[in-house]
Amino acid sequence: MTKAALPQIDITPLFAGPSAARDAVDAAIMSAASDFGFLTITGLPDNCLDPDLRKRMLSIFDLEDGAKRALTRQSFAPENSNVYRGWFPLQDGHPTYKEGIDIGADLNDPSRPVDPTDPLTEHTPLPDLPEWRAAVRTYYGAMSRTGQALMRSFARGLDLPENQFDAAFAQESSTLRLIHYPPRTPESFGADRASLEVQYAGETRYLLGKAHVDSGFVTLLAQDGVEGLQAQVGEDWAMVPPHEGALAVNFGKLLHRWTGGAIKATVHRVIGQGTRRFSIPFFYEPGVDAVIAPLPGVGGDFEPVSYGDHLWEATTSFVEQKGIAHLRAPRGLS
Repeated sequence: MTKAALPQIDITPLFAGPSAARDAVDAAIMSAASDFGFLTITGLPDNCLDPDLRKRMLSIFDLEDGAKRALTRQSFAPENSNVYRGWFPLQDGHPTYKEGIDIGADLNDPSRPVDPTDPLTEHTPLPDLPEWRAAVRTYYGAMSRTGQALMRSFARGLDLPENQFDAAFAQESSTLRLIHYPPRTPESFGADRASLEVQYAGETRYLLGKAHVDSGFVTLLAQDGVEGLQAQVGEDWAMVPPHEGALAVNFGKLLHRWTGGAIKATVHRVIGQGTRRFSIPFFYEPGVDAVIAPLPGVGGDFEPVSYGDHLWEATTSFVEQKGIAHLRAPRGLS
């Protein structure tokens, strides 16, 4: 996969009814998803990639430390009650070096019920910034619509009913994450700096996000004009260009399993070279009680799993969620 080969698809027809143009987009998306596991998309709803909207969302990083502390997860700020949602700080000595906030669907629906025994259902601590909230709410809604449009496209591409996946996502637990990658400090490398350095384009750069495959379904990523996201292609790493007005899209290992391997989950990482970087991923995810089971006629032989159980096991392996795995017991299938 090269810069020229990375597919870029205008998905405008996905938001309208049946047409030859929509059929062509469906075919292009399935081809990219199966061949590359990465693509970029344009034609998004609600003018959601407007630079001013993005600037308002990223203004949260201008908050004073005390205001950030009030939003921070309990594992980093013991006085707070939020476990899964909220702010996570920079941490030294790890391949991943970032700070940010995870925001849930309660942003758009504050009436969503909270199960006090399940951290995955907790509400998100939010700053008292009306313009910021309005911007984030607009963006979250647009990403949710985009995720649904892509899942319906996959269903058509797999010769399934268009609404095959709708029920699983009816009470989506999607996460909007705002991330800041500052230049790494000498202390951030820990004792073994060499292990966090990489070679790219004849230069020594450093890791900001370790190589991984996303755990869930669809990731929609807005980059802020600074390159750094790379996808693994064989033994090589290809830069995913940060096109203005476009989203990078990649797919998780559970979607790979659910579609019988038809959709590829690709390893990716983030590298840096001394430039401040922002990114805005949206993880389109079904409800925590959704059961993921083999699809009729698609293939894929696996034991059905509760999405909440899968998500908790996967997310608590990441450094920003460290130390919380014991706070949720597996629920099994409902």
